[in-house]
Amino acid sequence: MTTIQIGSRKSKLAMWQTETVARMLNGQGMETVISSMETKGDKILDVSIAKIGSKGVFTEELEDQLRSGVTDIAVHSAKDMQSILPPGFGLIAFTEREKVNDVLLALDKGLNLDDPGRKIRVGTSSVRRIALLKHYYPHVQTVEMRGNLQTRIKKLGDGVCDALMLAYAGVKRMGYEEMIVKVFPEDEFVPPVGQGCIAIESFDGLAADKKGMIRNCLNNADSESCLLAERAYLRTLEGGCSIPAFGLAVLENEMLTLTVGLASLDGTTILRKSGQAPRREAERLGEQLGHSILDNGGREMLAAIRQHQG
Repeated sequence: MTTIQIGSRKSKLAMWQTETVARMLNGQGMETVISSMETKGDKILDVSIAKIGSKGVFTEELEDQLRSGVTDIAVHSAKDMQSILPPGFGLIAFTEREKVNDVLLALDKGLNLDDPGRKIRVGTSSVRRIALLKHYYPHVQTVEMRGNLQTRIKKLGDGVCDALMLAYAGVKRMGYEEMIVKVFPEDEFVPPVGQGCIAIESFDGLAADKKGMIRNCLNNADSESCLLAERAYLRTLEGGCSIPAFGLAVLENEMLTLTVGLASLDGTTILRKSGQAPRREAERLGEQLGHSILDNGGREMLAAIRQHQG
């Protein structure tokens, strides 16, 4: 029987994702062994992702294991993956996607972001969410919030903030849906590239037959088409999770509709483009819209963002 060695982060959400992947592999007759660890992004919680540096902040240590052959695959939240992977690495599968929206969690069920007379502190570590909140809800104050979901909910209970802004997928997977007080519409709060999807990473040294078995078991073709378009956009921007970029592809009748954009850090300016293409041209569509954003103010906006982040 084939045994698949799986690398994962240690957080409860990461382990939920990894155990889900393991069950899918088990269901196809493969044995699995899970090796979990804390990455740089898990250990450094008092500094924003942008300040740590976005390249591999949640993936570098897992990639060391893949390179050395200790593990065959690593399981990631697709939104945590840098747009350009190190040489020799690739994403070989994308799972079926969960609902992509951002949501607001609060202990106070009556909390209403639309009330400009109420001072509301929203905890988030995402530069994209901060920028979009500043744009659509300028009266809201944001509070830097790092750590896993359980840590953030404890901080919410301790009064560090009034609400948390998170991805619906993680909230659902961890069983906190009853705390949701608002679902942000994805046409305004367009999610980051890959949100709601689990990505499977491998190194070139993985045997082709084993890689094929893993891909055949785990890959969702519709998710892959959408993620290829979204990631091609982010790659064109040379972006990671430390820039306020967003991208969402939707597939209907073999046609992809991709909406992408970039926000200034203060939320005053949002660049947005949409386009369509057959799914076989997913990456070309992402690259095309990426160049359109860059050529219409995005290049200057990115330069200002990167200068500010130092």
